[in-house]
Amino acid sequence: MSSLDAGAENIADLPVHGLIDSHCHLDDAAFDDDRDAVLCRADMAGVRKIVLPAYTPKYWGRLRETCRRRPGLYPAYGVHPLYLEDRDGQWEATLATFLTDAVALGEIGLDASAGAPDAACQRAGFTTQLAMAQQLGLPVILHARQNLEEMILTLRRFPRLRGVLHSFSGSSVQAQRLTDMGFLLGLGGAFTHPGARRLRAIAATLPAEFLLAETDAPWQPPHAHPGARNEPAYLREIIADIAQLRHAPVQEIARITAQNALTLFHLQDVS
Repeated sequence: MSSLDAGAENIADLPVHGLIDSHCHLDDAAFDDDRDAVLCRADMAGVRKIVLPAYTPKYWGRLRETCRRRPGLYPAYGVHPLYLEDRDGQWEATLATFLTDAVALGEIGLDASAGAPDAACQRAGFTTQLAMAQQLGLPVILHARQNLEEMILTLRRFPRLRGVLHSFSGSSVQAQRLTDMGFLLGLGGAFTHPGARRLRAIAATLPAEFLLAETDAPWQPPHAHPGARNEPAYLREIIADIAQLRHAPVQEIARITAQNALTLFHLQDVS
């Protein structure tokens, strides 16, 4: 029996504020054909609010219109490090106009993957976006998979910033340093895989006030593990898995992560 099946009864009895998915990419072209079906399943599963990052300028306008048409969808705009070389020289000014109705800036960071833009380009784009977020009082969604030490050093220049660590692959020491700076740890579909030992060990011991549940994407990406749960409807499974790992009641974990999302992104409570 999966954790989703095991936790279904408790999940169905969640408090009225419902579930909040803190990170799901609905802006990708792969989502176009089944957006309505995915959102319908999410609503049936009790997911009442979803934070949607659009991490390249070509998706910003489309995501804005999607969020304006549908209650409960909240946009976050930014330039992912892999897309910084695609800029036309005007992305900073364009991004500033979109951030007026955003709940966060992201997903941003530094990336060491093959084919990524050069380090100087990434540092400049990362620093620029951190400065914009701090000036506007927006939290940031960090792509925290690589170059964490450099990211931590850069973040110390922006002490008022808060945010969430997405795709975190660092150590427990790095997680502690970042949570001490006011950042939360996002736990998504990949977290449910038993092979994610280091991340699961961190999630088991980190105080619950630093945890956020997220699903990342509404489809199974080619590089993810078999059986990954990346659709918003499976937020229930992720929360149940966190609860089981921490030996805590499912309802309590659901309540805490929802409140963490409401606070970080300055959202109204779910009616």
